[in-house]
Amino acid sequence: MSPITSRLYEGEKDFQIMLNLMERVRPAAHARDYPGKVDIEENLAVEEICATVKLWFDDGRPIGWAYVDEGNNLRWELEKPYTDTVGAEMVTWGEGCIRTTLTAGEKSTLDASCREDYQERLDFLKKFGFRQTENFSVQMKRDLSKSIPEPDLPQGYIIRPAKGVGEAEAIATAHRAAFGTDYMSTENRLIIMNSSEYDPTLDLLVISSDGVIAGYCTCSADPDGGGFTDPVAVHPDHQRKGLSKALLLRGLQLLKERGMTFAQFTTSGDNISMQKAGESAGFILENRNLWFEKEVKN
Repeated sequence: MSPITSRLYEGEKDFQIMLNLMERVRPAAHARDYPGKVDIEENLAVEEICATVKLWFDDGRPIGWAYVDEGNNLRWELEKPYTDTVGAEMVTWGEGCIRTTLTAGEKSTLDASCREDYQERLDFLKKFGFRQTENFSVQMKRDLSKSIPEPDLPQGYIIRPAKGVGEAEAIATAHRAAFGTDYMSTENRLIIMNSSEYDPTLDLLVISSDGVIAGYCTCSADPDGGGFTDPVAVHPDHQRKGLSKALLLRGLQLLKERGMTFAQFTTSGDNISMQKAGESAGFILENRNLWFEKEVKN
């Protein structure tokens, strides 16, 4: 039997190895699941995440990869026959990555997510001791063959594309205010804006009458004919004015102009206002994404 080996990420050539493996092992029904190509690209642009990437090989042939992102989430792809052996190594590797961030006696969790209809991944997480939490996210979908109404903006507001990296800091500030999180730094925003699939004409900003960024929606178009209209963020000072719906509708118009046949977005299960905004723009629930955790102690 040929030896199974593993090593850390070594650069651009490994990025392509990861993409090729993902395309080979993911079922077609889950080809658009997170993380996709651009998600992985953006993750690997963060030095701390890149340091957690590990690849596995059977006699030199790529069979799996795994890394831990900034949210302590294990991301992985693996050929199914290697679940028992390499799968166990992947989870142990992920736990080790979390453990290096802990002080003596401290504990945290290694997290993971999975669509509720992806049985193979659900079995993987159960097998290796992950516990399902109460948290979930929802993915919503919109058929672009149906008519798309014109956005209805309050007086004084306009929607325009982002002007470039010079607005990264202001967009990041709006994101943090909208979600009440420190995650979106200017550096993270710049990574998004410098990714290979970023299209500035699809990075929509809603501007208030006093010239500030009231919200944004970063859209993207895929070669498979599907688009994304997320994330959507609206500053608390400008919420409850229909801005999320207006951003979604403008994004849908642009995606349809680019030949997309459908659009999707994902939001947390408890973000009811965003789900309602999606429904008002013609989106329907497509699936749910479940969240899991495994305790890690130092």
